[in-house]
Amino acid sequence: MNRICCFVLAVFLISGLFAQAQGQANPSSTETPFAVKTLSASLSGTLTIPDGVSGKVPVVLIISGTGPIDRNGNSEKLRISSNAYKLLAGDLAKGGIASFRYDKRMVGQSHAGGDKEDNLRFDDYVDDAIGVINSLKEDKRFSKIIVLGHAEGALVGMLAAADTEDASNAYISIDGVGRHADVYLKEQMKSQAAYISDGFNKIMDSLRVGSVQKKVDISLYQYIRPNIQNYLISWIRFDPTDEIRNVKKPILIIQGTSDLQIPVIDGDKLKRSKSSATYTVLRGMNYVFRDAPVDKEKNLATYNQPELPLKPELVTAIVDFVKGLK
Repeated sequence: MNRICCFVLAVFLISGLFAQAQGQANPSSTETPFAVKTLSASLSGTLTIPDGVSGKVPVVLIISGTGPIDRNGNSEKLRISSNAYKLLAGDLAKGGIASFRYDKRMVGQSHAGGDKEDNLRFDDYVDDAIGVINSLKEDKRFSKIIVLGHAEGALVGMLAAADTEDASNAYISIDGVGRHADVYLKEQMKSQAAYISDGFNKIMDSLRVGSVQKKVDISLYQYIRPNIQNYLISWIRFDPTDEIRNVKKPILIIQGTSDLQIPVIDGDKLKRSKSSATYTVLRGMNYVFRDAPVDKEKNLATYNQPELPLKPELVTAIVDFVKGLK
């Protein structure tokens, strides 16, 4: 149960390579490998193109959520096998929309110099997304580029969309965090024993002012060990409610009411900061885009039921938004 309660925190602690989940190809689309090289990484992904569509098509860049998640939305170490992104790509193809999803650096078949977690910074993820956007922009098959980020990836996509004003055309946040990372992570730690949450908060307060703590009690090591502290510092400095104001293009914010990791209040905060954004609250949608109850055990069971369909309203909201772009 502790592993479940600390899902979001635990993702920062795991390094290594993770196997891609295998799935059946969608009959209404064609999937092909697609690689992108950035200044500091080699990214491996999958391009999904709808079949039977003539002319240029819009393409959605899917940026994965928190932790060592692969292009399909899975992680062996986190014991997640949902195929959320793979299924989303297939459903978008049914609506005539292409997509590209990729393994994050140091995950699956994507690599960065040295592949060491203590070298990782939040900006690296943003640079990777920008590199992919620019690569897709050069591909003559695509009419528009829509940047879609999930959870932590929502902030990555937000920053990348703002920095690619002439290359990307729209931005979608799915269950994006609307608070500083330290505030959000402290909230997640409240479910832990007081001595753990208090120790975590103390170190997090130091990181907030840029001070790395090399001596970490063994009880806290899995949550905030020294090797990930510089990454956390690089993430903490961003306020999503400020950054979303820099996105000068159509925005869709989607938040699920059954998400155990990121509550609806985060979507509310993003919407208040960007009044022009379209805001869709999906009743019953959880972190892996499934219709799920708020009961923790039943909700988390869907994380390993890849055969379950995605929340239909999620796909409809995205397709309608993309098709409505001018």
